[in-house]
Amino acid sequence: MAQKSGSSLGDSLKSTFASIVIPLEIVLAFIIYYYVLGDPANFENGDPTGHPITEGWRSWLGVIYKGRVVVAVLIALLLMVLTFGIERLITISSATGRGSIKGFVSRIRSLLSSNNINQAIAECDKQRGSIANVVKAGLLKYNELSKTTDIEPERKVLLVQKDIEETTQLEMPMLERNLVIIATIASVATLMGLLGTVTGMIAAFRAIATSGAPDAVALSNGISEALINTALGIGTSALAIILYNFFTSKIDALTYGIDEASYSIIQNFSASQGVKAPH
Repeated sequence: MAQKSGSSLGDSLKSTFASIVIPLEIVLAFIIYYYVLGDPANFENGDPTGHPITEGWRSWLGVIYKGRVVVAVLIALLLMVLTFGIERLITISSATGRGSIKGFVSRIRSLLSSNNINQAIAECDKQRGSIANVVKAGLLKYNELSKTTDIEPERKVLLVQKDIEETTQLEMPMLERNLVIIATIASVATLMGLLGTVTGMIAAFRAIATSGAPDAVALSNGISEALINTALGIGTSALAIILYNFFTSKIDALTYGIDEASYSIIQNFSASQGVKAPH
């Protein structure tokens, strides 16, 4: 019961984290756009409506500013990808525990085959992480039911299996949380970049269509807007996709380790009770 309460508290804190981070980073992105990128020092004659300066690192800030307000949205999306990427990296690294997952599962299987349950529990305490939590829950139930004589062997096996499944269900949502945000940003960033590209090209064509000589400044600003938003959108989307696939592969490895260790526990306990292991 205490474990479930702790899990609920953790879920609540993580939900609050997302609901606070997203608005804050949107505000921060607009501050960066208007007060950092739009600093008059980044433009000729100190005029943000004119050309960016041509030398120094500030020239790049002025060029990015020319992407207009869509740039602020893309900066917000990039900040979110970085923030949730770091948050997921910390969480999944913690869930992986200490040492190799494969090595941990191998040690647990070896200890189970020699019926050294207490040493297997000690290994879980050393490893920590999600796999260790699931395995330890199963092993504790294993120990508890091994000493019980008033429950049918088949029922004991099902109880061990149920306890492992319940612990797994508590661990998995923690691993997958916020991945949907990263996946959504991967799509939204591309679309926002495309939107910025379209608005930039519209501005460029409007400059070309001006009666008489085209406005060279407006034309260059429109092309800059289109290219800058394209670059930011594609770059943010690519980073989000890489992070999403990286974290998904890590979670798959954890899931496989949990399944393998759980199967070994059920098989060993079933054999000790003289019954057939459930599928």
